[in-house]
Amino acid sequence: MSPVHDDSAESVAHHAQPQRFDWEALLRNTALVIVLLLLLWSVFNVQLPSASRLRDLIEAWGWAAWLVFIGIYAVVAMTPIPVTVMAVTGGLLFGLVEGTILSVIGVLIGCWGAYWLARGLGREVTIKLLGSHNRNVQQHLSQAGFQAVVMLRLLPGFPYWPVNYGSGAFGVGQREFMLASLISVVPGQVSLVAIGSFISTPDVLHGVVVVVGWIIVLVLTIWAYRRWNAARPGIGSKAQPK
Repeated sequence: MSPVHDDSAESVAHHAQPQRFDWEALLRNTALVIVLLLLLWSVFNVQLPSASRLRDLIEAWGWAAWLVFIGIYAVVAMTPIPVTVMAVTGGLLFGLVEGTILSVIGVLIGCWGAYWLARGLGREVTIKLLGSHNRNVQQHLSQAGFQAVVMLRLLPGFPYWPVNYGSGAFGVGQREFMLASLISVVPGQVSLVAIGSFISTPDVLHGVVVVVGWIIVLVLTIWAYRRWNAARPGIGSKAQPK
């Protein structure tokens, strides 16, 4: 005779086993909430000093000044605080070439951190965090991620942080997000750093770099807008006549 399989007994035994508490998830979510609260607090309570004052504060760190600069820049890039002052400070403190390299590193680290913070917080929380930017960012990023990231970053007056959080929340891949960010932030960072360098050492070279940088920003904005527009559903592929 084959043994009788008691499903009811097995079910009771299964439910009788104690459920293991997920401490890892609790710690991860708690850390995310703390980071979010700190970022929100900084928006309403932290005001960046002037570029010259920042230069003095960072320069006081001596050999570690470039590490301090990158760290501050990354934190600022994760918040709604404009990054303009940081880039100009980079030019004042480190010059055109070194300032541009350090500024790009700092802003990309901040963008990457905000991207993963949005991934951890989830779509619903990020939508509330975006506020008035939600509709615009979601509409663009959901249709053409790479082109939209480039276009939104290059739009005059449009801040970095909604693009960072929106990309993480609305499904833009990490690789295309970082590549699009690199392409789009370099011209603007060069122009802003050149302004700081020009203030420190006014000459023709730095003035030319500022002008050329903003021309490149304009050209890339037009290119990204056309690529994004072509990639939109119903726009890029027109129905063929029968």
